[in-house]
Amino acid sequence: MIDSDGGQIWMHVWAIATAATVAAACALVGSFLVVRRLSLLGDAISHAVLPGIVLAVLAGGRPGGAGVFLGAVVAALVTVWLTNLLGTHAGLAEDAGAGVAFTTLFAIGVVLVSALASRVDIDPGCVLYGILELVPFDTVPIGGIEVPRALVAATIVLVGLVVGAVVFWKELVFAAFDPAAARAAGLPVGLLAAGLLVATSLATVAGFEAVGAILVVAMLAVPAAAAELVVRRFHLVIVVAVILGIVGSVVGYLAAWRLNTNAAGMIAVVLGIEYVVAALLAPGDGIVARIVSRESLRWRVACEDRLAALWRAEEGDAGALAPRTLVDSAAHVWLVCRGRVGSTAGGGLTQVGREEARVIVRSHRLWEAWLGRHVALPLDHLHPPAEWIEHHLGAEVRGRIAADLEEQGGDPHGREIPPEQTAPGTPPVLPR
Repeated sequence: MIDSDGGQIWMHVWAIATAATVAAACALVGSFLVVRRLSLLGDAISHAVLPGIVLAVLAGGRPGGAGVFLGAVVAALVTVWLTNLLGTHAGLAEDAGAGVAFTTLFAIGVVLVSALASRVDIDPGCVLYGILELVPFDTVPIGGIEVPRALVAATIVLVGLVVGAVVFWKELVFAAFDPAAARAAGLPVGLLAAGLLVATSLATVAGFEAVGAILVVAMLAVPAAAAELVVRRFHLVIVVAVILGIVGSVVGYLAAWRLNTNAAGMIAVVLGIEYVVAALLAPGDGIVARIVSRESLRWRVACEDRLAALWRAEEGDAGALAPRTLVDSAAHVWLVCRGRVGSTAGGGLTQVGREEARVIVRSHRLWEAWLGRHVALPLDHLHPPAEWIEHHLGAEVRGRIAADLEEQGGDPHGREIPPEQTAPGTPPVLPR
C-alpha cells in the first residue's frame, strides 16, 4: 500500500501518463478511422476482445501480461476478419457486419466470464470502465524503476503506430481520402485497410485494461472528430486530436480524483466537453461562427436595403423613407454613424452612401431586367428574387448581365438602371 505523499503523487503521475499515452495512440488511429467513417470499428473491437482475454487467462496468462495482450489482439483480429467475412459472403453492410461480430463475441466473453467465474479473475466492471487507478500497482522494472505494465505496453504500441504512420504516410492518406483513385494508382488498398484495422486493434487492446471498453471508444472517436472541426489539414487534425486526447486524459483524471469518481468515465466526459466546445467555437463550421455569419449577412442586407430605399426616395418614392421595422431603424442609425446617411432631420444619402446605394439599385434592376427578358414571370413576381440577389452580385456578374441586355436603359417597370460608375475613371463601389 502506498501511504507516503511522494508515493501517492507518483501513483497519480503513472496513472495520468498511462491514460495520456493510450489517448495519443487512440487519437492517431482514430483520425484515420474518422476520415474513413469507421469510428465505431473501435467500439466493435473493444468489446470483442473479452473472449480472447478470458481464454488467455484460462491458458495461464497473467492479467496485464504478454499472453493476455496477445489473446486480446487475436480476438480483435478475429473481429475484423469476421466483419469482412459477413460483408463479403453474407451481403451485410460494413456497419451491420461489425454490429453482429462484436455483439456476438462480446456475448461469448460475458458467458465465459459467468460460467468460469471461479477460474477466471476478471471483474466485469473493469471490462467496461478499466482499472486506471490500479495501474500503478502492476509494474515491471525498467532501468531500476518500477514502471506500470500498462504504460509499457501503451508506449510500445504508440511508438509502433507513429513509425508505421510516418513510413506509410502518403499511402495511408491517399487510401483514406480516395480509395478508388488509390486502387487505380496501383496501391494495395486492401492491405492498407487491413493494416489500419490491425493498428486499431493494437491501440484498442493497449488501452483496454487501463481504461476499459467504453473509454477506448471515446478516445478513438471524440478527439479526432473534434479536431476535424477545428482544422482542415489532415496532419494538423492528427496533432490536434492527440493534444485533445492528452489534455482530456489529464483534466479528466484530476477531476475524477477531486470528485472521487471513476477516472475512465470522467475522462470520457471531458473528451465529450471538448467536442462540444469545438462544435461551438470551431472557425467556419462552428455553431457560433455560423450564427455570426448568418446574422452578419442579415445585418448587411438590412443596411443595404435601407440605402436602396433612400435612393428610391430620392427618385420620388416617398413611401421608402420611413423605417418599417426596428431592424430598419437600427440600420438607419448605423448608416448615419458610418457617414452613409446625413445626420440632419430627414437627411438623405451622403456621397459615399449614394455610391453604395447606386450599386445595390443597379444590381436589383439589372436582375429584374434579365428575368423580364429570359424568364416568363409577371411583373409583380420580378421584385422578390431581385431584392435578394441584389446583395450578392459583383461587378463582373453585373457587367455580364448588362452585356446580355445590350445596355438596356431601364428595368421592366420603366425605371432607369443606374450606371456602373458615376464618372469616367471612378472605381465601382461594391456592396459590403
